[in-house]
Amino acid sequence: MENQNLNILDEINKGATMGMDAISLVSKKVQNNEFKEVLDIEYDKYREISNRVNKLYDNYTSKEPHETNALNKMMTWYGIQMKTISDDTTSKLSELLMQGTNMGIIEGRRLLNENPDAEENVKNILNDFVVMQEDSIETLKKYL
Repeated sequence: MENQNLNILDEINKGATMGMDAISLVSKKVQNNEFKEVLDIEYDKYREISNRVNKLYDNYTSKEPHETNALNKMMTWYGIQMKTISDDTTSKLSELLMQGTNMGIIEGRRLLNENPDAEENVKNILNDFVVMQEDSIETLKKYL
């Protein structure tokens, strides 16, 4: 059970750090100030989830939660660069973030469904993370 909770927290933290990484990379290309402010708010939401994971993580181990590794960060950077080489409009940047966010939602829902015996506080963070991402999709749709 403890290992299950630890694995879920690791996955949440990987998703949150990947979200922060992607927003940081995309933000450098944003020219629309309103969109930039939205991304700053979204970044803070991911950071808050990661902070919650870090606090709870100490209940299970003295190690640090897993984050995205260097290869994943490089692949994210490369993917954003390639997909925006000929189109770096607000619409395109919103689309890219939505694609990544949808992957996070799918993974989060899968974790919720496959781990009904996870501790309640772990499930709460996971559910909050999924709902936050679903809300993000709705926000990003406005910029397509």
